[in-house]
Amino acid sequence: MTHFDVIRPLLEEVHTDEPMSRHTSFRIGGSADVFTLPKTSAELISIWDACKKNNIPLTVLGDGANVLVADKGIRGVVVLTNKIKDVTCKGERIIAQAGARLSAMAEVAACAGLSGLAFASGIPGTVGGAICMNAGAYGSEIKDFCESVTLYIDGEIVVKSNADMQFGYRKSFAQNDKILILDATFELAQGDVHEIKEEMKVLNSRRRESQPLEYHSAGSFFKRPEGHYAGRLIEDSGLKGFAIGDAQVSEKHAGFVINRGNATARDVIKLMEHVQKKVFEGSGVMLEPEVRIIGEICVS
Repeated sequence: MTHFDVIRPLLEEVHTDEPMSRHTSFRIGGSADVFTLPKTSAELISIWDACKKNNIPLTVLGDGANVLVADKGIRGVVVLTNKIKDVTCKGERIIAQAGARLSAMAEVAACAGLSGLAFASGIPGTVGGAICMNAGAYGSEIKDFCESVTLYIDGEIVVKSNADMQFGYRKSFAQNDKILILDATFELAQGDVHEIKEEMKVLNSRRRESQPLEYHSAGSFFKRPEGHYAGRLIEDSGLKGFAIGDAQVSEKHAGFVINRGNATARDVIKLMEHVQKKVFEGSGVMLEPEVRIIGEICVS
C-alpha cells in the first residue's frame, strides 16, 4: 500500500508530487510525495495517527513561512494546516486554531479592543508555527500572551500551560516530532480599538520601510546572536547585496535572504554557508539559521 493509499480515504484534498514552491513564502522547493490540506483538527489528527501507525514520514507546516524546502522535495506526507483557521474571542481571551494566520488573529483581537498582539499583525505564518518557535517582533514574543496550548501527544489531547511550553528564544516544548499543535489560548488586556489599530498600522509601515517585502523570502534568515544583530554582522562583513544564483542577501535589510526570481534551495544554502563563514571570520560569531530547512538535501 502506497502513502497515497493510506491517506486518501481520510480527507478530500490529497495530492501527489505537489511542488512545494507553490506553498512556501520563499517560492522554492521540490515536490512532496503526498500533500494534504485538512480542514479540521479531527482530519489533522487522523493523518497524524495514520502516518505514525504506518511509519510514514510526516512533515507538518502552517502556511509555508519560515521554511526552505530542498530542491529534491520532501519524502512521505506533507500537511499544510492553514485551512484549520478558526479564531474566536471569549472575554479577554483569544482562542486560535493552529492554522490561523497571525495577522488574522491580531485583527480579531484589535476589533474586540484587546491589546497585546499588534506586534504579530505583520509576522507571516500561522499560530502553530508561532507557538513552535516562539515568534516575536518589536520587543514582544508569543510567550508573553500565550496562556495555554492544546496539543496531541501519544494519542491524547492535552492542554499545556505557558510554563509547560518551556518557551525560549525561537524555541518551545513543541519543537518535537512527537507533538502536534491543535490550538492556543491568548490572554490579553482591554484597550482602545483605534489605538490598537493605529499601533498595527505604524508597525506594519515600519516593516514595509525596513524589510524587503517586495521579494519572496522566509523572513529573518538567522537567529539573533546574543549581544549582536545578525543583519549588522552581515552588513559589517561586506555581504549586503551578495548573491549566489538568484539567492541574495537583501540590499534593504541584510538579515533577509531573498529569492530574486529563480533561486534554488541549493543557492540559498550555499549563500547561507558563505555568510556564516565570512561573519565568523570577521567577528567570531557563528550565525544559526532561524529558517527551518526541510526535505531531501543535496548541496554537493
